[in-house]
Amino acid sequence: MGILIMYPFLAAIIGAIFIAFGRRARRWGATAVGVTWLLYAAYETGMQQRWLCTGECNIRVDLLLIYPILLVASVGAGFGMARARRAPASKA
Repeated sequence: MGILIMYPFLAAIIGAIFIAFGRRARRWGATAVGVTWLLYAAYETGMQQRWLCTGECNIRVDLLLIYPILLVASVGAGFGMARARRAPASKA
């Protein structure tokens, strides 16, 4: 996941993919995960540009919390979308 620190636009791409698939499958959870990825991309861009970190930012303890949240949320959204794909669409 260290590549996301160097290239935050990759996190934005992941977020856009989750949003697109979440909206297509009508899964708000996947869409929320996509928004979370976009927020992380903005946060990481701010850290990289030194907008949010003015000094020594080499020790990133915040990532010990952020990465597990992104990982668990992404896996959960992936399972939710896979389950939605297998379930027959109900017509109301």
